[in-house]
Amino acid sequence: MRENPSSRPAYLRYLPLIGIGIIAAIGAFTLRDYLSFDALRENREALLAFRDSNYVLTAFGFMAAYMIIVAFSLPGATISTLTGGFLFGLFPGVLFNVLAATLGATVIFQAARWGLGDKLRERMDTSDGMIAKIKQGIDENQWSMLFFLRLAPAVPFFMANLIPAFLGVPLYRFVITTFLGIIPGGLVFTSVGAGLGEVFATGGTPDLGILFEPHILLPILGLSALSLLPVALKKFTGKKDLLK
Repeated sequence: MRENPSSRPAYLRYLPLIGIGIIAAIGAFTLRDYLSFDALRENREALLAFRDSNYVLTAFGFMAAYMIIVAFSLPGATISTLTGGFLFGLFPGVLFNVLAATLGATVIFQAARWGLGDKLRERMDTSDGMIAKIKQGIDENQWSMLFFLRLAPAVPFFMANLIPAFLGVPLYRFVITTFLGIIPGGLVFTSVGAGLGEVFATGGTPDLGILFEPHILLPILGLSALSLLPVALKKFTGKKDLLK
């Protein structure tokens, strides 16, 4: 007879989240100096030399490290994106960055859903009143809401990983919307990383505030608004999720 997952000891369900929390806490204190712009600047020549001699190994090693950083919520996600652009250029750097970030996000999404997501979803499904209405509204517009979470600059990346897990979003929808939704921001920061050679030569620091420049921010906000268009259309047409 197959064991019912709900009958398993609670600590087994929470173990992945507990592990992520412990590693994230340790990493916040021990890795900050190693995953920084200064560390990249000091080691840039060695990194470039290793890349030139072992391109494929560098690419896979970089993506594995980036995935771990995202999966365990370690400090250094931004510097990792810059490093991808610095080592591999805008392309394939942006592809490596987006793939690694998506894989890392999927790990924490699965851990959260296994540990807490199923129980929270069951409680929301059996609740009534405002909570039930919120849950129903999200369920009917999952594609739009998932894209909005990824595109809206005000939503922290880790929150966009956890919220769908707690609402019972299917894995394939999470992966697709994560991969596509982080491309605009990934392009911006990868392009900044691709120009780090000149920044290092002048002794400067990268301008990470470029994301909030009007010519960058406005198109991203436009995409965020566009992601909610099916929700608005449904209000007028009375149809269910137009992207199902």
